Amino acid sequence: MADFPFSKDVILILAEDDDGHALLTMENLREAGVRNEILRFPDGQATLDFFLNGSYGSSVYQAGCPYLLLLDIRMPRLSGVEVLETLRRTPPFHTLPVIVLTTSDDPREVERCYTLGCNSYIVKPVDFIAFSEALRRLGKFILIIKVPDSKS
Repeated sequence: MADFPFSKDVILILAEDDDGHALLTMENLREAGVRNEILRFPDGQATLDFFLNGSYGSSVYQAGCPYLLLLDIRMPRLSGVEVLETLRRTPPFHTLPVIVLTTSDDPREVERCYTLGCNSYIVKPVDFIAFSEALRRLGKFILIIKVPDSKS
């Protein structure tokens, strides 16, 4: 797979509390050819702190830079649904591309996330091999999508 960013400076935000899932996600995105910067946040509150307060830890939000959020639903402090709901009602983040990446296949949760404005909803398979393959496919998808620049 070619090593090129899907858009010049897109930064991937991975909101994932499970260390194993986060590592597997990042490794499989790299295997699919995604070479963009990936910032990982361990819970919903950390994710919102980054976007709404401009930083979390050593990560600083860059206005005008395009971002893509990979969002787990079941996280401590604030759930992914709460993160999505807050971002969608907060300009300029109401248009931030959000891909929900979670273990929940509950139809009510899927519908709720789409109603709140997620762009895609992907269920993490329980089986390791199937999970890895799903992530590689996600990486290939990420390579071809266009992401708008963030606003200030």
